[in-house]
Amino acid sequence: MRAVVFREGSRWQVETVDAPRPGPGEALLSIIKTGVCGTDEHLLHGGFIAKFPLVPGHEMVAEVVALGEGASWPTVGTRVVVDNTVFCGHCDACRRGTVLYCSNFVSLGCNAAGGFAEQVVVAAGKLYPIGDLDPDIAVFSEPTACAMHGVDVLALKPASDVLIFGAGPTGLILAQLLRMAGAARVTVAAPTATKLALARQHGAHHTVQIDRADAAAGVAELREIAPLGFDAVIEATGSTSVLEHAVSLTRNGGTVLVYGLAGEDALAAIKPYEIFSRELTIKGSFAQANCIGRALFALQSGVVSTDGMITAEVSLERFGEALAGLKDSEQIKTLVSPSL
Repeated sequence: MRAVVFREGSRWQVETVDAPRPGPGEALLSIIKTGVCGTDEHLLHGGFIAKFPLVPGHEMVAEVVALGEGASWPTVGTRVVVDNTVFCGHCDACRRGTVLYCSNFVSLGCNAAGGFAEQVVVAAGKLYPIGDLDPDIAVFSEPTACAMHGVDVLALKPASDVLIFGAGPTGLILAQLLRMAGAARVTVAAPTATKLALARQHGAHHTVQIDRADAAAGVAELREIAPLGFDAVIEATGSTSVLEHAVSLTRNGGTVLVYGLAGEDALAAIKPYEIFSRELTIKGSFAQANCIGRALFALQSGVVSTDGMITAEVSLERFGEALAGLKDSEQIKTLVSPSL
C-alpha cells in the first residue's frame, strides 16, 4: 500500500509498504481522510515522541474493512474516528488513574503507524462510529478532544474572562469550548486577519491582530480590553515570546495554560518572583485521554462548529503541499485523502 513515511534526518517520501493485517481484537481500516497538524512537522524533525521510520497522521477518519480474531464491533463498513492514544494499563501512572502520563504511551501517527496511508490497524476498542456525520467534520474529533482536555485541565470558574493566543484550528475550537465551560468573554489574539474573522464567526467576543515579531501594539490593545488582566490566558501557538506576554497579561491569581507545542529545548523568560507574588498558576495540556467520545458528540450536536476551517485537501503524493501549508498564515486545516 502507499504511505507517507518519515525517516531520520527530516526526510520523508511516499513509499510502498506492506499492508497491515489485523491481529486479535484489532480492526483494519481504510483511511478516508486524515488531518494535518503542526505536531506532524515537529515529528518530521524528530521532536515530540517521534520514532522512525514513522507513518504519521493522528487525526483519522476511516472505514472498517476487516476485523481480527475476537473483534466483532464496529462492524465492517462502519465509518469511524480513531482515538490514537494507547495506554499500557500496568505502569505506575496507569494504575494511579493518570493514564496520560503512561510510561509506555503510544500515539498512533506519532510513535506508531498512523493515517497518512491507505490503511491502518487499530484496536477495535479505540474506534468511535460517526454515523451520518460528514467526514469533513468528523476529522476534527482528535483536535477537538485535545482542546477538550485542555479545557478540563484549565478548570474555569463561571464568568471567567479568557484570552487565547492563536487562531488555528485549536484556537478556534478552544474559543467555542471555553464559552461552554464558563467563560463570559473570550478574546482571541493572532497575526492573521482572516483567521480572526473566523474566530468572530465562531463566537469570540473580541479579536486582536498581533504581530509576533513586534507585539507591543497588540499587547497594549489587550490591556485595554482587560486592564486588570485576564482570568485565564491560553498560549496555543508554541511561541516562547507569546508565552512571556501571556504571563504579563494574566490577572493576579489567574492561570496560564501552556497548550501550544514548542521545541523541547525552547526557553521562555519568566520571573519566579512574579509567579510567587501574584500567585499565578501555570498549567500544561498534553494530548488527550478518553476525550474522543465527548469531542465527537460536540461535533455531532453542532455545539462545536468547524465551518470554514478546511482550507485545502491533497493526495498522499502532494503531502509536501500540506507541510508547506503549516507555514502559510492563510491556511487553517489541510486534509490528506489517499483516494485523491
